Amino acid sequence: MKNIEDVAFIFVMSVISVSIVILLIILIILCRKKPVQSQETLPAKFCAPAYQLTDIDAATDGFNHQRIIGKGRLGTVYAAVLKGELAAVKRIHPRLVLSNAGFGFSSVIKTLSLVQHPHVVPILGFAQAPGERFIVMEFDGMVSLDLYLHESSDVVSLLDWNRRFRVAAGVARGLHYLHEAVAPNIVHGCVKASNILLDVKFCAKLCDYGLSFLLPQEKGGLVGYVDDEYWVGSGVGSGGGGGGASKESDVYGFGVVLLELLSGRRSGGGWLMKWALPLIKEMRFNEVLDPRLVIPGDIKPLVRLAKVASACVGNNRKDRPSISQVSTILNNLEIEVCL
Repeated sequence: MKNIEDVAFIFVMSVISVSIVILLIILIILCRKKPVQSQETLPAKFCAPAYQLTDIDAATDGFNHQRIIGKGRLGTVYAAVLKGELAAVKRIHPRLVLSNAGFGFSSVIKTLSLVQHPHVVPILGFAQAPGERFIVMEFDGMVSLDLYLHESSDVVSLLDWNRRFRVAAGVARGLHYLHEAVAPNIVHGCVKASNILLDVKFCAKLCDYGLSFLLPQEKGGLVGYVDDEYWVGSGVGSGGGGGGASKESDVYGFGVVLLELLSGRRSGGGWLMKWALPLIKEMRFNEVLDPRLVIPGDIKPLVRLAKVASACVGNNRKDRPSISQVSTILNNLEIEVCL
């Protein structure tokens, strides 16, 4: 009897051992990283589709001026209906199209369209024709942060301190995704309040990312949102060693946005930074805060937000915090204040 039990025990243990080995082999196969596909080998369905000019014309009602929902340094944005869905169509300024005629517009947009993040506006498609370039983006009744802060006194009260903390943390997460989580990394190039959209739930989303190649050295719309090093040298880079757009210049622009959230004031071509930094350094925080909102009883989170903004705009590129460091601090602040 004992021998039978021993045999049964050995048999059971053998089955268990074999099962464990098989399970380990399966786990190794499942967890093995797949090689990263190049842009050329990515399935077309993951990239933004190309539309015909006739599709864009019909979707915007012949580029009807009543469909215009925004104008900026890159072009004019129209409300459109494509395939039965509401979308936003950005019509790139013709002069920018001509000056970038030899640049691979479709390749860049296809790469950017692979971006997927809750705090980044998705690119849904594009179109091109002689002298024309269009970018189709998601549009869900979103309004720019610039409008909430500066354009309408009727809506500024909706953007209370809690929502401003959520906006700050959300933008930081979106920028962190662009800088670190996608390959190749994406430099936004022009982080400012008008390039941050808020949906009906006040979720912040970055738009116009990765398009600085269209006008790398034009100052219109950039002064006050990029550091002095931006204008050193020429071209657009992704590091901190030269001029042009970089991760560090993005952090600077984000710091200016934080100052706008804190003060409710415009950048003013760099005026805001020069005005706010001495006040923050002298601990005169009450003078910095937006006078249209009631100062909360616990001012410490706002003080920490002001110090983060100061670090983003007050240092040169090599000493500036990364967006990863900034995002960690703001995520913790959001949890502390809003939850």
